[in-house]
Amino acid sequence: MSNLLVTGANGKLGRHVVSLLLESGKDHIIAASRDTAKLADLAAKGAETRHVDFDDAGSLAEAFKGVDRVLIISTDALGSGQRLTQHKAAVKAATEAGAEIVYTSMTKPETSAVVFAPDHAGTERAILDSGVRYTILRNAWYQENLFMNLPAAFASGTLYTSAGDGKLSHVSHADAARAAAAALSKPAVNETLTITGPELLSTQQIADLASEIVGKPLAVVNLSDEQLAGGMKAAGVPEAIIPTLVSFDTNTREGGFDILTHDVEALTGRKPEALRAFLEANKAAF
Repeated sequence: MSNLLVTGANGKLGRHVVSLLLESGKDHIIAASRDTAKLADLAAKGAETRHVDFDDAGSLAEAFKGVDRVLIISTDALGSGQRLTQHKAAVKAATEAGAEIVYTSMTKPETSAVVFAPDHAGTERAILDSGVRYTILRNAWYQENLFMNLPAAFASGTLYTSAGDGKLSHVSHADAARAAAAALSKPAVNETLTITGPELLSTQQIADLASEIVGKPLAVVNLSDEQLAGGMKAAGVPEAIIPTLVSFDTNTREGGFDILTHDVEALTGRKPEALRAFLEANKAAF
């Protein structure tokens, strides 16, 4: 039996991973978060809880004591280099504790146009430089991210994009969680895997599929990055987040999400969920 720790255990991905690990019943599971009171339900199911604050190196060192493998789920502290600093502190604490690392990264972080990609690229370098055994999981764009734009697009009947003909392979949160749980459950062998869905689709193909399933028309209007940013500003999107949102489409257009693997099936033994299934299950939300 191994001691497995999951950071961000109160988040959607972290909670799902902890639940899967508890269901397997093979290892001692440690759920870590800034507020352990929010983990009471996981504790009731058998998880140990530990306090972890990525801005407090001491809490990381204390939490990682006696841990065999740690899943470092990337934090939500975007901007100003804070997240990379946090991640490096976690890598250092894991290294000093002698724990293997599983890390949730993103596709092609070294060349990605997504504004927070350097956080992931820098964390990956820190892990490789640490000398600890690792598994890096480069998660593709989540299917659930479509909740950010499809409802508004269907409301207006138009999906504005600067993604052009670029393609993505959306993966479900559930498949990403299953992959992370599987990776954490076995000794690391120093590998980098890319966690994708089963198909590559362009924005036009996604819109056509969503329109078919939801039963509403959805036109796709291709814009430049500058036009897309201007439209967002005119629609009242906070200016601080517009560059980040536009960078998603830029990265799609430039091929940063254009990758398809069988790593989910190799890790979990089951094929990842297709986008059609996600849209059918959630069509009422669109």
